[in-house]
Amino acid sequence: MLPRSLSALYENVRDFYVVEDGGLVVGCCALHVTWEDLAEVKSLAVDEQAQGRGCGRALLEACLAEAREMGVPKVFALTYIPEFFEKAGFRRVDKAALPHKVWSECISCPKFPDCGEEAVIIEL
Repeated sequence: MLPRSLSALYENVRDFYVVEDGGLVVGCCALHVTWEDLAEVKSLAVDEQAQGRGCGRALLEACLAEAREMGVPKVFALTYIPEFFEKAGFRRVDKAALPHKVWSECISCPKFPDCGEEAVIIEL
């Protein structure tokens, strides 16, 4: 996960879905609308102890359901684990296919341009 400022956390906290286990947050994910026809699944993370129990899939499905409800036809993610997204129907694409994302956020990332994340996208 990338470091975020406190103000960025407060600005985005309401966008997140979380999974709790015994009162502890074990997973999180957010849907961020990037453009009228494009949204991003952001910050999908599941604690190692909770992996393999469907938490990540439930979080991803919540984001996709929200995108469908809003009428957003395409959803993408940048990920180190593209296979997870491919199991849910996403396909890999070149990051160059996502100009809004690359030039609005990625350019200011300390890992840019060699972060190692792969772009995946699904059409709903």
